[in-house]
Amino acid sequence: MSSLVKEDLQKKLFKPLSQHLYEFIEIEFSVQDRYYLCVSVTKNEEVKIIMVKHYRIGLDEKYEVTKKWSLNDLQMIDGKEADTDNPFFDLHFKKVYSLEAYSCASKYAFARTVNKLNHAYLKKDLQIVNFDSTYMNDDSIWSSNNKDCLVLLRICFYAFNLVCLSLCPLPL
Repeated sequence: MSSLVKEDLQKKLFKPLSQHLYEFIEIEFSVQDRYYLCVSVTKNEEVKIIMVKHYRIGLDEKYEVTKKWSLNDLQMIDGKEADTDNPFFDLHFKKVYSLEAYSCASKYAFARTVNKLNHAYLKKDLQIVNFDSTYMNDDSIWSSNNKDCLVLLRICFYAFNLVCLSLCPLPL
């Protein structure tokens, strides 16, 4: 589902703006409307963070840019609490924007993408605080291009090992 939304966003919104959409997450911004927080790169290699409103008119999907920032203006991403599984985070520009991601996993996906694009294009000292570094670093075993599939696979592997060990008879 999300890959279809990403393709639709790219085709209807970002391609006409001459931008490449790298990542988007759904955010809880309004009860009646659906919003996405997107990270894109322009042809001039400027990284943009864009809030997009998604709505339908009949059978047609529509997207509207509601806020737009440059990554160069982003001072800090605050994950609120690294020790708890929560979807809340703040984006610190000249003003602080408190947001709620659809899930904690999507919050981390957004922060990883911003961090990666910062290193690739800006190389500025961007503060990313109150995130568990285990899930933030690309060199971590928990990180992959498949996002959280590797985490799920590893948890299943450990659970399977525990079941096997519990079924083994103990020597007398």
